[in-house]
Amino acid sequence: MNFDFSADQESLRQTARGFLEAHASLRVCRAVLESDQPYSRELWKRVAALGWLGASIPEEHGGAGMGYLELAVLAEEMGRALAPIPFSSSVYLATEALLLSGSPEQKRKYLPRLAAGEAIGALALVEGVGQRGVANVATRFADGVLTGTKLPVLDGAAADFAIVSARDQGGVSLVLVDLHADGVEVEALRSFDPSRPLARLSFTETHGELLGAPGQGVPLVEELFDRAAVLLAFEQLGGACRAFEITRAFTLERYAFGRPIASFQAIKHRLADVWCHIELARSNCYYGAWALSNNDVELGVASGIAHIAASDAFTRTAEEMMQMHGGIGYTWEYDCHLFYRRAKLLSAVLGTPSSWKHKLIDRLRAGRA
Repeated sequence: MNFDFSADQESLRQTARGFLEAHASLRVCRAVLESDQPYSRELWKRVAALGWLGASIPEEHGGAGMGYLELAVLAEEMGRALAPIPFSSSVYLATEALLLSGSPEQKRKYLPRLAAGEAIGALALVEGVGQRGVANVATRFADGVLTGTKLPVLDGAAADFAIVSARDQGGVSLVLVDLHADGVEVEALRSFDPSRPLARLSFTETHGELLGAPGQGVPLVEELFDRAAVLLAFEQLGGACRAFEITRAFTLERYAFGRPIASFQAIKHRLADVWCHIELARSNCYYGAWALSNNDVELGVASGIAHIAASDAFTRTAEEMMQMHGGIGYTWEYDCHLFYRRAKLLSAVLGTPSSWKHKLIDRLRAGRA
């Protein structure tokens, strides 16, 4: 039995890696981090031209119709490059939400623009730091009008529209909102990773349209997160692999007491531990990709395992990267902090690993019952 990607998918990987090495070096990530721009517009245009933004969008709506395995390959390469673009927000979340619950009219309106890179989507659920659960929202939606505040919203300053959770007569629903409409205020927030900035979205009697059935926001977000968690896990896997490669190369080149520091047993063991965590995450990511591509009933468990393992691997690798680089690993000029920032951000985008562990335990218990 072959658990690896196909020859065509590996060819896509090589193409994506070559493109990103040429057009999305770590200098591009640093340029966004050190500026006020919310993302690299030039890189976004190039990625859109390659059709990657519409990887999971059917051809009838202007997409490439590739499938989730191909999208997972692209996600891993985006993670390796620390690409400073709203790829996850627009592709894993906004696009998937429309594919899951959008009406035919909404799909015709938004999906072609998303695939072409003409529109960027974001998901706005929480209303304060540390808030848990989609059901705990104060934002209101009544008679087609939305009122409330969402923060923090990943890539909110770059987005053209947002999918917002709000309370209505049926419970909690999802609402599509044009962020260029009247009554919308977008405020950039200071964040730990400025290469993927956060924003506050304020709505004052803003017109919106229902996405999916009324009162079905909580189960829709649950399903959406299961799908996005797998793709985000691949992005984390890519980041961990790149951080490991850079660290290994550095320890082989850095000499102390007349020999490479990689030859010291303490460094060897730590590198081996990091490699094991990455390979464990890889196997769990593959499990998640299989479940996602087959829409299998195990997706709820597979996505949780993949997200937890990938979050642990990326965070651990980024931390060891800074440690093994020594004092220079903590300086602004070296790239270690770029990986550490991204690792911390991605581990919290869909909820912390701790919250996913509790969710996974509940699902395993429910399955056993």
